Amino acid sequence: MFRRVAAAVPAQAGRVLATAARPSIASPLRTAAPTVSASGRRQYHEKDKSHICATQMMGAVWQASEPSLLDHYSRPRNVGSMSKTDTDVGTGLVGAPACGDVMKLQIRVDPNNNTISDVKFKTFGCGSAIASSSYLTELVRGMTLEDAARIKNTEIAKELCLPPVKLHCSMLAEDAIKSAISNYYTKNPKARATDLGGKSAPLPKVEVETVSATA
Repeated sequence: MFRRVAAAVPAQAGRVLATAARPSIASPLRTAAPTVSASGRRQYHEKDKSHICATQMMGAVWQASEPSLLDHYSRPRNVGSMSKTDTDVGTGLVGAPACGDVMKLQIRVDPNNNTISDVKFKTFGCGSAIASSSYLTELVRGMTLEDAARIKNTEIAKELCLPPVKLHCSMLAEDAIKSAISNYYTKNPKARATDLGGKSAPLPKVEVETVSATA
């Protein structure tokens, strides 16, 4: 036979037990945003890392199929710079706002025959921009300024087999050589000018009066 035993529980202990047994109704959970330092915040011009990786992977596919493009990108020729204060050096600095590529091209001109004796470049940009710059330096070395001014971006794009989305890199190279030639003539106004549209500018006609000496 069982007996019920009533135990006296203090009032304070009862409140503690009741509080422990009662489900607590808390305020909705709030997830605090992680604190990011000013230096670690993304800037407006930064790109998503996954997008960059995907772009690089896609670029590697077509680069691997074009030996000339890959060669000039992995082993760029004529990288460097010259003193822009030299009178026989023309400097061209151009950029492409669409992609952020910047190209600096410098040519050294032989004043005796108006040919490009040396050429250097520095490019900040994608692989296609670097390859276009490298190929251009090999192309214009030894050319006269007149011939170099006739170079079109289509020649560069065809040689490197640039895809349509990278044609602006070849246009940047064309602008760079024309800018360098223009800078050279700015320093040397007496040199024979070149029409940057692709034709050699005619020399001005000078009439010389011949005076014969009489005995």
